[in-house]
Amino acid sequence: MDKDAKQGVISTHRRHESDTGSPQVQVAILTERINQLTEHLKSHKKDHHSRRGLLQMVGRRRRLLNYMQRTDLDGYRELTKTLGLRR
Repeated sequence: MDKDAKQGVISTHRRHESDTGSPQVQVAILTERINQLTEHLKSHKKDHHSRRGLLQMVGRRRRLLNYMQRTDLDGYRELTKTLGLRR
């Protein structure tokens, strides 16, 4: 993901002006990276090292979403709706 795309994701999901590390932003960035890597793996089926990284990112996103569900249920619901995550 290049710098401009990352800034765009951060600007749409941040909670305040200088927010770069809230769970919402982290989940949005991970979702974007997961989507890009999924497209890469469709054409490079034997790239097992990248597949392992993808699984690690999915696990990290899952843990962040579980945390959000425990602490901020409304924010969690809004985020899963905007990112199109099934949960």
